[in-house]
Amino acid sequence: MFSASILLQILACAIYNNWWPMLSALMYVLVPMPCLFFGGGSTQFLMSRDGGGWMDAAKFLTGASAMGSIAIPIILKHAHMIETGAMLIELVSFFIFICTVMCFHQASLDDDW
Repeated sequence: MFSASILLQILACAIYNNWWPMLSALMYVLVPMPCLFFGGGSTQFLMSRDGGGWMDAAKFLTGASAMGSIAIPIILKHAHMIETGAMLIELVSFFIFICTVMCFHQASLDDDW
């Protein structure tokens, strides 16, 4: 699923011969960073209510980078830098990426593996 998301990301750029949509690929790299740095590589802390300042900062940065992944294609479309089709392909790519992350999170919660 992750490979399909990256493929759609590249196709959105290649089909319309415009590589501006690759900016949202940068956000794909930034989304897991707060979990790696502040959560110890685990996504368990995102669902908990306890924590301190660093945990809250990690939750905020994760949410901000996830919203940036949605906002970048929309802003680029509004600025007439990309076509509507490229924006839609980018949003589908992000949806597949989020589904991949949710499947990984659910699999990491199961102890039956």
